Amino acid sequence: MSAALGLYRLQQVDSQIDQIQARLKTIQETLENDLELKASTWRFDNSDKNHKDAERALKLAEADVQKQRIKIEQTESSLYGGHVHNPKELQDLQKDVVSLKKHLETLEERELEAMIAVESAEKDLHLAQTELERVTSSRGDQSRDLTSEIESLRKDRERLDSERRAIMGNIENKAVNIYGQLRQQKRGIAVTTLSDNSCAACGTTLTPSQLQNARSTSQLFHCPTCSRILYATA
Repeated sequence: MSAALGLYRLQQVDSQIDQIQARLKTIQETLENDLELKASTWRFDNSDKNHKDAERALKLAEADVQKQRIKIEQTESSLYGGHVHNPKELQDLQKDVVSLKKHLETLEERELEAMIAVESAEKDLHLAQTELERVTSSRGDQSRDLTSEIESLRKDRERLDSERRAIMGNIENKAVNIYGQLRQQKRGIAVTTLSDNSCAACGTTLTPSQLQNARSTSQLFHCPTCSRILYATA
């Protein structure tokens, strides 16, 4: 994938993110005077974040316990497998098994604490969700619709953020920096396409040599007039 194509796709995603952010801002401004709804929404968002953090911590704790059990199995296999006969080595292996099992107890305690934290976070999230639904229900159809739209927009934002990270993984940092600077300077449009051999943003007609450079996939080509990055779609 050429840098220009990657940046063009990045801009498409960023433009959608900008639209979502603008819509979220509008909705928040509509709802901001509703202090009870605002407090309930904050509590739900905070509870949701705490629940996700707790689940991630539990997964890490479970992984640590699993790794430790594997280490114990491997060490016990060496100890009882009959391949080690040296008394000193056998004694060292026994000490290792004791030490590993002791550390496993610590890890299992952490895992239990993480499980309790997840259960607590789930209860808080349920309570926060119930409260938000109660407050939202009392606000009528408009508030319900707006709150539902917020949730939908946030999910779209999460999807776009994931897509953005995937795209950026295939673009050099230097090109991303150039794109970012242009996007600030050009009101969000850093990359534009060719239209009838002209810059679609400012209308400048390109010379044959400039067109050839614009269609090159080896380097970025900027419009000689507006400085935007040109992406040749065909």
